[in-house]
Amino acid sequence: MAEHPDCALVRRGYEAFSNGDMDTLSSLFTADVAHHVPGDHILSGHHKGREAVLQLYRRIAEETNGTFRVELQHLLADGRGHVISVHRIYADRKDRGVEMPGGIFFTIVGGKVSDLDECAEDLDVLNEFWR
Repeated sequence: MAEHPDCALVRRGYEAFSNGDMDTLSSLFTADVAHHVPGDHILSGHHKGREAVLQLYRRIAEETNGTFRVELQHLLADGRGHVISVHRIYADRKDRGVEMPGGIFFTIVGGKVSDLDECAEDLDVLNEFWR
């Protein structure tokens, strides 16, 4: 069975993120893309615009000294411009580490990602990690 084009797009994004390939990531986003990060910590909030989203990803790498990694586990498409990813994150920061399931609800418009709504298994643990 062939992968749905929206899932293929999101998979390319995960691969680019994992490789630190900001040029490819940039090409997959609309100019007004928004990434919504849940919680109450240094990265939480609404990151709006392609450059703001890319800066969020750079900051994740900086804050974790390059230890942040994400392991994509599943992609689910609805055929109407939405994809849900399920992944596991791993990272070390200061004197603590995190390993946790999470996911992102993607909205795709015109073959590009326009919105990312991030979800985490345990927001309290995530808040503590990023504080």
